[in-house]
Amino acid sequence: MSNVSRRQFMASAAAASVAVTFPSVARSRMAADDVNMGFIACGGRAGQHMPIFNGLDGVNVAGLCDPDENNLGKAQTRYPAANGYADLRRLIDDDSIDAVVVATCNHWHCLASIWAMEAGKDVYVEKPLSHSQWEGRQTVAAARKYNRICQVGTQQRSDPMQAEIKKFLHEEKALGEIVSARVNRYGVRGPIGKRDTPLVIGSDVDYDLWLGPAQDQPIFRNKLQYDWHWDFNTGSGEMGNWGVHVLDDLRNNVFQDSVRLPKRIFGAGGRVAWDDAGDTPNVHFVYFDTGTIPVVIGLTNMTAGPQARKSPPHPGPGSGYIAYCEGGRFEGQRGRGAAYDNDGKKLREFKGIGGNRVHHQNFIDAVRSRNHTSLNTDVEMGHLSTGWCNLANIAFRTGKPFSKHDAAQVSGDGGIWEKIVAEMEQHLAAHGVALESDDIRLSPMLTVDDQKEVFVDDNADAANAFLKREYRAPYIVPEIDA
Repeated sequence: MSNVSRRQFMASAAAASVAVTFPSVARSRMAADDVNMGFIACGGRAGQHMPIFNGLDGVNVAGLCDPDENNLGKAQTRYPAANGYADLRRLIDDDSIDAVVVATCNHWHCLASIWAMEAGKDVYVEKPLSHSQWEGRQTVAAARKYNRICQVGTQQRSDPMQAEIKKFLHEEKALGEIVSARVNRYGVRGPIGKRDTPLVIGSDVDYDLWLGPAQDQPIFRNKLQYDWHWDFNTGSGEMGNWGVHVLDDLRNNVFQDSVRLPKRIFGAGGRVAWDDAGDTPNVHFVYFDTGTIPVVIGLTNMTAGPQARKSPPHPGPGSGYIAYCEGGRFEGQRGRGAAYDNDGKKLREFKGIGGNRVHHQNFIDAVRSRNHTSLNTDVEMGHLSTGWCNLANIAFRTGKPFSKHDAAQVSGDGGIWEKIVAEMEQHLAAHGVALESDDIRLSPMLTVDDQKEVFVDDNADAANAFLKREYRAPYIVPEIDA
């Protein structure tokens, strides 16, 4: 792609208009050009993205960046023609790069995306979009202000199967009206260790860059990489990891995106049994009052018991959702789904492709057309799906010791909250943990203004304190007026 002409055009377009699409003459010129991709972080997920993007017509892996020289070195071995950087700011300044993939730790997603869009680059950013709700909204504002294409990596949105499911549930109403829904993430993970002394960071990692916006706190887990997920300083727990995927599927297929955020949220969870250095819950269950269809989500990273290897029993898929309907239920998950009548007879199966590559091509097509409305997960959509997870984590963090009396606040949900509480009580008991204990935290009922994306009413102050994190200078997410 001709970077000079492209940069000049974008500057003049931004000055002349705030429209989200560029003139057709530019679209036709860009459609014939290559798209040079830069990768901000070169770890596991980025390593999966690279061959997919590089395999698309007219797309090149042209830039690589990682503060961990081992990750960067491995990526440069695979793509020796790409420019390599330790500092993402140098990659963002590289005029040969047209678009970037942000596959960093969660705490870097928004700032890296905003910096890239400020520099005139389009962005494919991994889920969860944000580490906190406020910074996600700034990322949406940046995409609009700078007229950038920004796709969030909930690739299941690009699976053609989803359109078939929505037609089945909402147009054909093959199972009648949807009355309630449940979301699951039952996936076994192990403890991350608990050191007596802080982890020593090797000289092969530029730790200041790795930390970025996060606070410089001692790490007492065994590994720096990946296990950052289970530390609220850098990650979002399982709710912000797999929870985004399954809740995005719910928003897409059950609500057809008609619900931005829940109107009320009520949740419980704890990090129990492991005695490790993590502080995100390994058991987490939440009720969402949407104003229409009530929803619960259940997550656990523990096995069915100390001697077990698999997750505890649960209805529906381990990572997916159930739409309970008048005439039966629909169970959906990545790449497949099935409908059952009220007697449990399977009525129909759905087969999908998961969405990878189609999602990537969708992004590239939008980069060339300059039409953000063609994205399957535009940044606004990814922000709202991530928001359900951010709010669920806030519910956990504002909790007090679990009380069955206090938990009995939900009504009109068809019993799905009561059922998941009973399941979790049994699951915890298998590990010697009492539901009514200091180990399990229960939030107050939290009320949400879904337009302003803030908490309101009696318990708002404590919850709103978690909507925006404290940033470490100079890595500060800017407030953006779109």
